Formats: sequence, C-alpha cells, structure tokens
Amino acid sequence: MAMGAIGGHAVVIGGSMGGMVAARVLSRRYGRVTVLDRDTLPETAENRRGVPQSGHAHALLISGRMKLEELFPGLTHELIGGGAVPFDPGADLAFHQMGALRTRFTSGKLGISQSRAFLEHTVRGRVRDLPNVGIVDRTVVNGLLSRASRVTGVVTDAGDMEADLVVDATGRSAGRADRWLEEFGFETPETATVKIDVGYTTRLLHRPPGDRLRDDALLYLMAATPPHDKRAAAIFAVEGNRWMVTLGGWHRAHSPVDPDGFLAFGKALPSPHVAELLARAEPLDKENAHKFTYPQARRRFFERLRQPAAGYVALGDAICSFNPLYGQGMTVGVLEAEALGRSLDRFSAASSAMARSYYQAAAQAIATPWQMASGGDFMYPETVGPRPLGAALINRYVKRVMLASHVSVDAHRVMLDMQHLLVPPTAVLKPRTVIRSLWAAGRSQAA
Repeated sequence: MAMGAIGGHAVVIGGSMGGMVAARVLSRRYGRVTVLDRDTLPETAENRRGVPQSGHAHALLISGRMKLEELFPGLTHELIGGGAVPFDPGADLAFHQMGALRTRFTSGKLGISQSRAFLEHTVRGRVRDLPNVGIVDRTVVNGLLSRASRVTGVVTDAGDMEADLVVDATGRSAGRADRWLEEFGFETPETATVKIDVGYTTRLLHRPPGDRLRDDALLYLMAATPPHDKRAAAIFAVEGNRWMVTLGGWHRAHSPVDPDGFLAFGKALPSPHVAELLARAEPLDKENAHKFTYPQARRRFFERLRQPAAGYVALGDAICSFNPLYGQGMTVGVLEAEALGRSLDRFSAASSAMARSYYQAAAQAIATPWQMASGGDFMYPETVGPRPLGAALINRYVKRVMLASHVSVDAHRVMLDMQHLLVPPTAVLKPRTVIRSLWAAGRSQAA
C-alpha cells in the first residue's frame, strides 16, 4: 500500500519497540502519524526510566529480526555496523537445559545480539526519519476522546489531539485504558493472569575484542530444570565491547544485587560458564547492578469482544505481557504490528470490524508463544492461573525432546525453530521427530 493511502491522522501512545514498529506500519497507510511518550526520549542508546526492564538481557528472535528487516530495510546491517554481535544460534549459543548442553551445529540462521536500548535507539532513529511521522516526548495521555460511538483521539496534558486511529502501545500500564473505554460505554476484554514471581539481576562486564565464553560460545543460556531448580541465566555479547549477564529465576529464585551475592548465585549454577566469566571479566557497573521483578504474565482477550471500539486498538504488552525469561515480547509486538497493517489494508478504515479482524490475527500471533511460555511456567507447582489445555501431557513429551537435543541435531533444530517462532509447536509432533526424539532422549547423559 502506498504511503498515506488511507489518509488522516493516527496516534500511537507509547514510544518503545511496539509503538515505534506500529508507527512504521501506520506511516504507510496514514497521511500523518504522531507517537506520544511520557518519558524524555534519549538521543543516544540509553536505558529509559519508563522501561525498567530495558537494562536487562533481551532476545530479538530470528523471526522478529527478519520482520524488522522487512519494515526497515538494511536494519540488520546497521545494527551490526553499530556493534551488535552477529551469531549462529545453533553454533554460537551454548544452551544448558534439562541438565546438559544442547549439541551444537551450524544452523545457517542469523541472529544478532544487542542491548534493548541500542535496538530501540536505532529503530527510533529510522522512525524519526519518516517524513510523515512525528515523535513527541514528555507528553502524558490522560484519556480518550469519543463521539458517534468511536474513539476520535486522545486527551493529553498539552490538550486534546484528534485522530482517526489510536494505537495503545503503553505496555502493562495499558489497563488504565479499560477505564477510558468504559467511560464511553465500550467493551473491555477479559484478562487471564499467570503468577510466576520472576525476578532477575543484570551486570555489565568488559568484553575484550574477540573474547568468547567457555566452549567457544558468544551467548549462553541456562534454562531451569523444573520442578526443583527454578534458576535461569543468560550471557549475551552486546555492542560496546560488553558482556551482559542476567541471573534470576521463577518463584523467588532471584539473584542478589550485591556483587558477592551475584557471584555466589553464578557459582552455584549447574554449568560453569557464568562463574568462569565473572571470575575473569572486569565489571563495568560495580555499584550499579539492577534488579527487575515480574510478578505475573497477563493476557487480555480482545479477540473475544463482540464489538470492539472503532478508532482504537491495543498492541504489544497492552494485549499480552509474557514471562520475560522466554524473550518473546519484542518479536510478538512486531508480528502484531504487521497484522494491524494487513487488517487496515483489508478494511481501509479504523472501523470496529477492522479492530475485530486485527485482534483475531493478533491472537494467532500470540497463541504459540503464550502456549510455550505458560506451559513452561506450569512445570512449577507454585505457578497459579489458568492452565493451558493438555499442558501436562505436552510438557512430558517436550522434556523428552529437550533431552534428545543433548545428542541429536534434529531435536535441537526443531527446538530452535520453535523458540524463534519460525515453526508452530506442532513441529515437535511430526512422526519423524517423535520417533527420533524418543530414541535419542535415552542417550542423553542427563536422562
């Protein structure tokens, strides 16, 4: 669709990744797009106060990188040129799961590792350069405007702003929009919450040029082994010659913030990658390690609304906020923005029917990562919330595939493709995968 084909004005509330990607999608369809954010948006790749999770390890899944590349051609090259670290997720990532490392292989797929602040800064720069997009920071949205049974704009501390479409990309705080919608008699969605009590701490270390981790890895992940071991860990090589180390876990298995406690947590992990790095690398933030807690994952079922508000849609964490330990949120936000563009192309207006079509498409993008994340969360008896249908049976089988990935390239490949949202979860149920995984699982030393 040509730029501005629908015409009019679209407003995006929230200037993080979801909001910026939405602005890019809308710029191809509306004559003018305005992004509003309450923070002061930095001119450099800095963490923002309004995004408390920004300074921790973030994964941009391969499917998300590919979609971003379609929206912003040349973005991958730009990120790598700015210091992001390219890697092969099969060969360069040491993944400790279910008691052992996955077998390594060359997948031929391209991942890139960078801080969230650098990724947001780079994408924000691309959006700023769009001729019909304006980014306005230090502006608080206090409500919606409505007339003739549709949302017609937003109320800000600087005055009213009319819009043909309002996109709510304010993240987990978007629940306040329910009050705004209810004020005008619009339906609001049912909400499901899964209590996970996740928390983690991050420290930055100096990374000499060319430095790699134990086992010649550029990245390291340690997934918990439920139900008894709730700990998780991540080491990412990121821009600025830095290692980003994030330690934590589920249900209060949180890493201390103080350096000694952080080191002790790392030493107690079942593989030596973290302890070895902490022992030899120079810390860059001796007094500035920071912790993030995430009590519950939440999904809002907009797709069940009979008649969603015309002129308004939610996107990203405003619809579904995942357990961040799975690293799915940014990629799902990109997929939702793409779905919004398709629905606008179909209906050529921000009608209630368009919103319903979009929410149904967004629900399809959410379904796989939500099933994977909440299914994994319910491997712990402490997890509270609506349990996915068949989770116990699926979890038992997926454990066998995880064990098989210790010795089987085929099993590792299918797990990698699932986790990067390149294939649906049903990929693990193909007869060939089932037979090979069940046979290979018995060969794992951790079985």
